[in-house]
Amino acid sequence: MISLEFILQSVDRWLRDRLGHEVAVAVEYVLVGLFVILFFAVLGLVLVFMERKVSAWMQVRLGPNRVGPGGTLQTLADTIKLVSKEGLTPAGADRFLFNLAPVLMIVVSMLLLAPIAFARNVQLWDINIGVLYVSAISSVSVLAVLIAGWSSNNKYSLLGAMRSGAQIVSYELSAGLSVLTIVVLSGSLQVSQIIEAQQTGWWLFRGHVPVLVAMIIYLIAVTAETNRAPFDLAEAESELTAGFHTEYSGMRFALFFLAEYANVFVASAIGAILFLGGWMPLHLGNWDAFNRIMDWIPSSIWFFAKTFFFIFVIMWFRWTFPRLRIDQLLELEWKYLLPLGIVNLLVATTIAVAGWYF
Repeated sequence: MISLEFILQSVDRWLRDRLGHEVAVAVEYVLVGLFVILFFAVLGLVLVFMERKVSAWMQVRLGPNRVGPGGTLQTLADTIKLVSKEGLTPAGADRFLFNLAPVLMIVVSMLLLAPIAFARNVQLWDINIGVLYVSAISSVSVLAVLIAGWSSNNKYSLLGAMRSGAQIVSYELSAGLSVLTIVVLSGSLQVSQIIEAQQTGWWLFRGHVPVLVAMIIYLIAVTAETNRAPFDLAEAESELTAGFHTEYSGMRFALFFLAEYANVFVASAIGAILFLGGWMPLHLGNWDAFNRIMDWIPSSIWFFAKTFFFIFVIMWFRWTFPRLRIDQLLELEWKYLLPLGIVNLLVATTIAVAGWYF
């Protein structure tokens, strides 16, 4: 069967046979770096097109349909336009920090890809604290937002950055509690082991109500962490022009734009790994015939199908709910989601210790 794992193993064998072990490893590192850059570029094009089509479908209209077959090249045309624009720096801005912020944002997004398992045995770095690594690195993105807002020398940018900082720091708590629910059930922080723990069934089905509650809290929290509507107060056009990236244009704005969609992908991929087994096919207990049929589908297809399901739900939020006020946003987190997450984690811990899950 042709799969992502088979392709990568074939390339690895071909390189080692012709270049030797040391040179082959060096070449593979370079290829991985190029893959990440190319993956981000393609991912941005795909997700922007998907966003437009999803919003059009929900608003009963066509969406992009002129440039390319079915409008598929519209996003590419917009990208060329954006990249070709002149990047301006405000007169009173801190030039070094102003240029650093978008680079830091995209670098953080790229680092988050490391522990994600795209398919069986296809993972950049299977670190034993993979989930903790993602939580720690994703926290750095708030620094890029704060740097962008402060260095722009713009009151709207600074206010948007302050809002985003309060929002991300607050909702990280609920997202972390949701992740811990699965860590407790799996008994590991390692991404590969969390996936293997779901070999007889995804945690969404085996972990009873606490896992369902954790998944709902996780979806709400990561939507807020990625500054997506209805939690897009950091970029509220009607109040702050464009929030923390008001003064950005050209390629620097493109990096912010790309990082937002990359973060949505990463958050959805982590959600798919934690709650739906990542690349693990749908297995039902000892139903060997059914499980063999599910194993026939390539693991990469399972992973991307689950990830894009989460992405679709996050996009669904944007075109369904009105934007919250800042006081409503913080009240939702501190009065409701955080207490609920703590109680839910205690219930999940009880289930895990008692062995009551399926």
